[in-house]
Amino acid sequence: MSTCKRLLHFVKHRSLWTSVRRHVTTWSPVGAAFNAKPVRRLDMLDKSVGLFGVPELSCPAGFQIATETSLKNTELLVEKVCSCPPGAETVESFDQLSDGLCKVADLADFIKVAHPDPAFREAAEKTCIAIGTVVEKRVAELFMFDFEISGIHLDDKLRKEAVALHVKLLDLSNEFLVSSHMPNRIARSVIPEHLHLHFANEGSFIQVGGLHADSPDNLVREIAYRIYLYPNADLMRCLEELLECRYKMAKLVGYKSYGHRALKGTMAKTPETVMSFLQLLTDKLSDRTATDFKMMSDMKKKLNPRNSELMPWDHPFLSGVLRAERYNIEPSLYSPYLSLGACMEGLNNLFSQLYGVSLMSEHPSAGEVWSEDVRKLAVVHETEGLLGYIYCDFFHRSDKPHQDCHFTIRGGRWCKEVGQYQLPVVVLMLSLPLPSKSAPTLLTPGMMENLFHEMGHAMHSMLGRTRYQHVTGTRCATDFAEVPSILMEYFATDYRVISQFARHYETGQPLPERMVARLCESKKVCGAADTQLQIFYAVLDQIYHSKPQNSSTTEILKDIQQQFYGLPYTPNTAWQLRFSHLIGYGAKYYSYLMSRAVASMVWRQCFVQDPLNRDMGERYRREMLSHGGAKEPMLMVEGMLQRRPTIEEFVDALVSELNPNFETFIMDSES
Repeated sequence: MSTCKRLLHFVKHRSLWTSVRRHVTTWSPVGAAFNAKPVRRLDMLDKSVGLFGVPELSCPAGFQIATETSLKNTELLVEKVCSCPPGAETVESFDQLSDGLCKVADLADFIKVAHPDPAFREAAEKTCIAIGTVVEKRVAELFMFDFEISGIHLDDKLRKEAVALHVKLLDLSNEFLVSSHMPNRIARSVIPEHLHLHFANEGSFIQVGGLHADSPDNLVREIAYRIYLYPNADLMRCLEELLECRYKMAKLVGYKSYGHRALKGTMAKTPETVMSFLQLLTDKLSDRTATDFKMMSDMKKKLNPRNSELMPWDHPFLSGVLRAERYNIEPSLYSPYLSLGACMEGLNNLFSQLYGVSLMSEHPSAGEVWSEDVRKLAVVHETEGLLGYIYCDFFHRSDKPHQDCHFTIRGGRWCKEVGQYQLPVVVLMLSLPLPSKSAPTLLTPGMMENLFHEMGHAMHSMLGRTRYQHVTGTRCATDFAEVPSILMEYFATDYRVISQFARHYETGQPLPERMVARLCESKKVCGAADTQLQIFYAVLDQIYHSKPQNSSTTEILKDIQQQFYGLPYTPNTAWQLRFSHLIGYGAKYYSYLMSRAVASMVWRQCFVQDPLNRDMGERYRREMLSHGGAKEPMLMVEGMLQRRPTIEEFVDALVSELNPNFETFIMDSES
């Protein structure tokens, strides 16, 4: 019996999960799996198969064994690469080398943040350091796909300089990342006593660890902004050194700036294209942005007549107030219709209709998962069989990061040595409430969209079929990587999709269409100002990574804030020191805006008429999802849209997103 058939048989004939409540609508197996607490059949004789089925990882000490094996294989492959003339075999060896390291490092990278057991976290952390050190210090020149970017063509002296810069950059990046999230503190006596309860107390000091952007108290927001963003001399030095190092590295390998180096292989290709995209978007949004700021300003006057000047700490709070006032979107009204099981069933139906793919709940073996509330899904195609595995770590745990993430544990690749495809394995991490005795996990609309977004990344990994693992799934150009996940947000807010699964967990009643329409329209409130804020960050990122300026990073920020945002700069603040995305997205922070523009165009041209069209789903998989990073991103977009879009069209796609849907207003006034 084939794997695919065995899985189908397994799911149909074996119930692994308890039912939540007897009067709940009958769920499919995948819906039931997520709407109930799993029943673990504990058998003391069951031998641990190790995390993700890796036998060595049955205990923390196994990480050292896995690391040593991986590094030994790496040495052999490095020798092979160095002794072979450049050619197809070299690329195969590179990919094998990359795969061997990534399979251990990526898994450890996940376990060090997600495992509840500190011993496992510590062992995983040591593995990350050990493998990271080898990658950076021993094979820095080899372990990069793009030879030109890594400086392979340099002579020995310059190559050593490039490697030294690379290692220094790693240290500076780590220092900046850690420090950019550290709280600031101020003497308690400086803060009015009635506001102390809003912040963490530390003896005679108040600790401020964030911007408190959602606080309804104007003074709390202002205090948090001024203290949290107060400049730190050591961190300032770290950032300036980091930017200088990046520039030197880029010049060393023949680029005009770090931005030119970072954008090679992206959709935008050059900093000039990025800047023209951001400038044109600013110009086309200017009237709407001014209107948004005027609305916020009027709202501030209404709430706080004595202090009515609109400041940067007001933007997130007041845009939320305006949304609530205009559309009265109360998440708790939506949640009963959005049980986790219903949403998973909705995703299963959507993937089945678009790609012929099913999500099948599978019982993990002993020791395979790191927490007993982790669910395992097999992704099975109706004719191709098993495509890969998704581990769903969806529930809140006190020691778990609160951000929603997609982790690649093992990339897909064609294994020439065994003559078959290595199946991808990913983890989706969310932080949802656990089901209660009386109800399954209920999602807010925001949680539901995040689930769809992260599942977009997962399916990019599952549906990719690349020859090499270093370009599989989400390992693609940064400005293309978010397209599949953002596109899923459009499906998550289309009533034709939502109506298939959103039903009340007790009564089975469907979510009313007008509630979905109101939700969609509410997102457009202050949309231009929100987009303009992202443009400001993206421009700042570009300027920091262009040729060195004769100004400090704070002077640059002040200048760019005036040109590309409009709300006044606050003296003695340095927002850039909290801009941790400068590390992972250096010169590529614009990517989210560009990905959104592409997703918008794909949605409008290919799916808006019929979001469940199988032919379009197949085209989308064939043209965009299957290639990972193995094909030039703009060629993938061109294949999907059947034309090459211009920067002006990208801009127009983003601007048109903000247009009100008049049908909604008609429907609302009639309801």
